[in-house]
Amino acid sequence: MRCTLARWIYSLIMVLAQPLLRLKLKRRGRKEPAYLQAVGERFGYYGQAVPCVEGLTVWVHAVSLGETRAATALIQALRAQWPGMRLLLTHGTATGRVEGQKLLQAGDVQTWQPWDTPGAVKRFLQHFKPGIGVLMETEVWPNLVAACQQQAMPLVLANARMSDKSMRQARRLRCLSAPAFAGLHAVLAQTQADADRLELLGAPMGAGLSAVVGNLKYDAQPDATQLSRGRQWRANSGKPVVMLASSREGEELAWLQAVSALGATTPVQWLVVPRHPQRFDEVASLIASRGLNVLRRSDWTEAGPHAPNDDAIWLGDSLGEMALYYGMADLCLLGGSFAPLGGQNLIEAAACGCPIIMGPHTFNFAEAAEHALAAGAAWRVADAQQALSMALALLANDAPLQAARHAANTFAQQHRGAVARTSQGLKAALAPPQSSTSH
Repeated sequence: MRCTLARWIYSLIMVLAQPLLRLKLKRRGRKEPAYLQAVGERFGYYGQAVPCVEGLTVWVHAVSLGETRAATALIQALRAQWPGMRLLLTHGTATGRVEGQKLLQAGDVQTWQPWDTPGAVKRFLQHFKPGIGVLMETEVWPNLVAACQQQAMPLVLANARMSDKSMRQARRLRCLSAPAFAGLHAVLAQTQADADRLELLGAPMGAGLSAVVGNLKYDAQPDATQLSRGRQWRANSGKPVVMLASSREGEELAWLQAVSALGATTPVQWLVVPRHPQRFDEVASLIASRGLNVLRRSDWTEAGPHAPNDDAIWLGDSLGEMALYYGMADLCLLGGSFAPLGGQNLIEAAACGCPIIMGPHTFNFAEAAEHALAAGAAWRVADAQQALSMALALLANDAPLQAARHAANTFAQQHRGAVARTSQGLKAALAPPQSSTSH
C-alpha cells in the first residue's frame, strides 16, 4: 500500500511538472534546435501511424550520446540475430537523437523517450507495440516499468551500471525504486560490482543467465578514416598534442589556469573538446577571456588546423569526431574526472591508442579505470595542474608514452565480447516467438 501511494504521488508530480519540462525544452532549444522538434512525442502524441510490418519490433532506449554509441554494435548484432526486426529507437537528448539517426534502416522508427507519466507511457506502448524493450545502462523509470509489466512486455536493462552513489539514492527512494527494479525481466550488468548493487535493489539478475556480460563500449570500433586523418594532422602539427577530452563545466577553467601557470613557452599544442555541444561557444569565450587565441574545428580546412600564430588553442566544436581528436592527441586528459562527475568514456580513448591521464573521479567507469591503470594505459592524478605536469614529463620521454599507446590498444582489445554475450542473453531471456506481427 505504501509503495502504491508513493508511485501515485510520483505520477502526480510528473504530470504537474510537464509545463516545466516544456519550458526547459524551449530554453535548451535556443542553442540546440533539435529540442524543439516533435515535442509532442515526449508526451505520447505521435503525428502519424506506424506501418504494419512482419517480424519483431525491438525497442532500444539510449538516452544520450554515450548510450547511443554503446548500442551501435548491439543493434547490429540483434539485426543478425533477428532478421527482419524493426528497430524502435528512443532518446532523451538531442545529441543522442542525432547520433541515433545513423543507426536507422528502412522501416525503423525513432522518437523521443516518453515522459514518465502513466498516460504518456501507455500511449507510447499502444502506438508502437514493441515486442521487446532494451534499456541502456541506467534508464529505469517507475511508470515505464509498471506499464511494460501490465502488458507482459519483457523489459531488459542492458549494459547496466550502478555506482555506490546511485545505489544510495535509490535506496532512499525504496518505495519507488524497488518495484521498478524488481519489475524488469532481466538485468545484464557491466561488472560484478554493478550486478551486486543492482541485486541489492531487487533487480532480477540475468533471469537465470550470467548477470555479468561486460561493457558494450569495448566493442565499439573507432572510425578508421577519422583515426587515420587525426594521426596525419598530428604529424603535421609540429608539436605534440595534448587534449582535454569530453570536458565538463568547471574543468576548462581549471585546465586553462594550469596552462597559464606553465607560461607561454610550453612546446605543446593544446586541444579541448567539450562534452556537450551547447557549451562550444561558452568554452571559446572562456579561452578568449584568458587572453588566448582559439581555433575552432569548424574553421579548419581539409588539411587540418592552421592558425596565424602558434599560440592558438584548438577547440573541437563538432559531434561524432572523437576518433579524429583521439588520433590527433599524443595523450588525453579525461573529462568528467577532474570534477566529481564520474568521468567520461576512457574506453574510447584506449581503443584509439591514446594514453589517458585521469583525475580522481571515475566512478562511472570504476572497473575500466582500474583495469586501464593496471595495464599501463592510464595514470591517475589529483588535479589539472598535476595532469599537465605529468603530460609534459611523458612528452619529454618518448619510451613510456609509446609503451602506454601499445598498452591502451591491448587493454581495449582484451575486454571485447560484451556484444555477443548481451545479444545471446537477450535471446535466451526474452525468448521471442518465431514469428509475430507488430503494428
